Amino acid sequence: MARNIPSLTADMHARSPRLAIRQKVWLDADRRFALGDGGVVLLRAIHATGSIRKAAVRAGWSYRHSLAYLDNAERSLGFRIVTRARGGAERGGTALTPRGRDFLRRYGRFRRRLDHALRDFYVAAFRRGRRQ
Repeated sequence: MARNIPSLTADMHARSPRLAIRQKVWLDADRRFALGDGGVVLLRAIHATGSIRKAAVRAGWSYRHSLAYLDNAERSLGFRIVTRARGGAERGGTALTPRGRDFLRRYGRFRRRLDHALRDFYVAAFRRGRRQ
């Protein structure tokens, strides 16, 4: 049986899955969770739909969770991210504040740069010079 180990090991490496890097990013304010990638998905959906309820559906969150998340994010960041108008489909709506839009724009730029740098680190660590 010991004779089969090298061939099993070689076969295992030949069929090894293709690795991919993943990361999760969030921002803390004074050591308290403020906002993460999921919240950015919610903010983008609010910007696109003008509705927290519709944005929650797009993000796969409950309406109640979305409201609590936005309240916590605004409290933690120290500024309003969204403006809300009550009144249902005819008179209500939600929009990003100018600071909210600016935050979303800057976060998007930061995330793209981070993703690019992380890919470079990954390639340097796992792709270059690997055995084929």
